[in-house]
Amino acid sequence: MKKVGFDIEKYLQEQSAYILERVEQYDKLYLEFGGKLIGDKHAKRVLPGFDEDAKIKLLNTLKDNAEIIICVYAGDIERNKVREDYGITYDQDVLRLIDEYRAYGISVNSVLLTRYEGQPTAKVFMTKLERSGIRVFTHSQIKGYPTNVEEVIGEEGFAKNPYIETTKPIVVVTAPGPASGKLATCLNQMYHEHRLGNKVGYAKFETFPVWNLPLKHPVNIAYEAATVDLKDVNLIDNYHYEAYGKVAVNYNRDMETFPVIKRIIERITGKESVYQSPTDMGVNRLKSGITDDEIVQEAARQEIIRRSFSVENDYKKGLADEDSVRHMQVILEETNLKKEDRAPVLPAREYAKQLQEQEGSTNLQAVIAVELPNGEMITGRTTKLMDASAAAILNSLKKLANISDEIKLLSPMILETIQRLKTDELNSRVPTLTANEVLIALSISAVTNPTSELAYKQLPNLQDTQAHSTVILNRENEQTLKNLGMDVTNDPIYPTDNLFYN
Repeated sequence: MKKVGFDIEKYLQEQSAYILERVEQYDKLYLEFGGKLIGDKHAKRVLPGFDEDAKIKLLNTLKDNAEIIICVYAGDIERNKVREDYGITYDQDVLRLIDEYRAYGISVNSVLLTRYEGQPTAKVFMTKLERSGIRVFTHSQIKGYPTNVEEVIGEEGFAKNPYIETTKPIVVVTAPGPASGKLATCLNQMYHEHRLGNKVGYAKFETFPVWNLPLKHPVNIAYEAATVDLKDVNLIDNYHYEAYGKVAVNYNRDMETFPVIKRIIERITGKESVYQSPTDMGVNRLKSGITDDEIVQEAARQEIIRRSFSVENDYKKGLADEDSVRHMQVILEETNLKKEDRAPVLPAREYAKQLQEQEGSTNLQAVIAVELPNGEMITGRTTKLMDASAAAILNSLKKLANISDEIKLLSPMILETIQRLKTDELNSRVPTLTANEVLIALSISAVTNPTSELAYKQLPNLQDTQAHSTVILNRENEQTLKNLGMDVTNDPIYPTDNLFYN
């Protein structure tokens, strides 16, 4: 049974009350949402008991008074940046987010493309949104933002970027990922709102780092590990200490820009800012939900290891630089962690080595190890019929259903027929069946085969299991495992020399 160290109800109650306190001070509050508004899987992993959709559920309680602006950096659309946890590009994620918000009955005001420079792919995306009835705006990059305050406040700054008309007292500004221009959007809106005579404020809905946990608490270090590509570093908020004599944790980007942001807000409003520190700007009651710090710390340590694998894989794929890899190595050193501290890593590697020795081969063996909820370790290997992902899932389902390992859940004849379809009719050069293909076969077999049905019914119990592969998974298999709720890592090694199919 999964250990729980976080009380989601207590957190939501305190967080909601604190937001409403801020709202009461203004005619309109622009609320920048840091992290994922929906599907915050990082928070779910480091805070066992956290609901990955907690923030949208909180916002749902305020929906009569709230609307959403979705920001996306035009450059991310142009280069097809991918949101890794869902395996979809940012433009696709914007569409997904709009559907999700609408399902909750929360008003989506518009989509804003930031730092727009006429990128062709971004233009196509804008047209698609507009033809679907979505309001679309663009903001161009402001020369000298944010440090050149005079330029930012001048006619070539916020004034030239359009005002997005809003009608509700809470305007949530969110995005598919970081560095999407959320803060600049909030400040731009504040500039125009003030010119219209509205009393307007800004706050940031923070999740990580947690300002009132120690600087080197594993939860805060896990945030640093998750943002190595952004070069984020956690720091003590010296502004907060000087103002209040209290230690608070923030991160370098907020610390560096705070004096400038404070000055911009003061120039916009013509009043001294109510904020004395970057921590003041945040609305973060996350610590109030932690009920068992030891459980949370261990979960955060595991997340740090998981992130180390992720960074190495991104480097192998050309998506991360050497600085990110080095920073991740430093984080592992300072937390006294090694990759083998992740439970399924050694069993996967040891089984792969055993297979290699048995076959007298120097070829890399593709193996996946899965740690079941009871701690038992199950492995699967690539065979002529199916790949390691498919084998590991079937073996895990058999164990969960107490089905003997000798019993076959799927007839080899059925699998071979599917293989012939792949190779002969669909012209695939990879005959081995993927996890998705085998799961479809299992679901069909479950209709007539009671044993297959027993295994099929165990699929929900793969949620939150830990898995490790000795080779880089292809995107389809990786996404299938993630869709099942499995946390998977892999060694940064391609299974073959075939560049296209890797």
